Amino acid sequence: MQGSEIKTAVEWLVSVAPDPDACRWEWERNPLGVVLLPAGRHWDVLILPGELGQTALDVLTRLLGRPGPVLADFGDSRLGFFVPPGTAGRWIATGVRGAGRGTWIVVPYPGRDTGGVRWLVVPDGRGTLTDPVLLELAMHEAAARVAGEEGRMP
Repeated sequence: MQGSEIKTAVEWLVSVAPDPDACRWEWERNPLGVVLLPAGRHWDVLILPGELGQTALDVLTRLLGRPGPVLADFGDSRLGFFVPPGTAGRWIATGVRGAGRGTWIVVPYPGRDTGGVRWLVVPDGRGTLTDPVLLELAMHEAAARVAGEEGRMP
């Protein structure tokens, strides 16, 4: 990522903070490179188990080229897909957690290695999010792939 892309992503992300200037100041100086940001204003996050999430991301990337922002936790055991606000409250799926209004998300500074939570797809700063309908279709294909791979194991 280039400096202007990072700045645009940072501005978009901190716009949801109760005090964007204080958030930006803390974030840029925090040695861990992470802040807590509230979900439910500009985006919700759907959190998928690692293998399903990674395979769904592969499907989305093949379909779209670049989906909305995606986070991975330490060890890629869970992936968080940024989706439109209100999605988490309506989402019903086994094994998928939703973070919407009233929840906070650990968010790494774009373009900085945190050693923990990291961006797989960095926000573009324009508000591009993953379409929940496309994510659901990608999850179905991903689940079929994962099940097919498990069925081939000796």
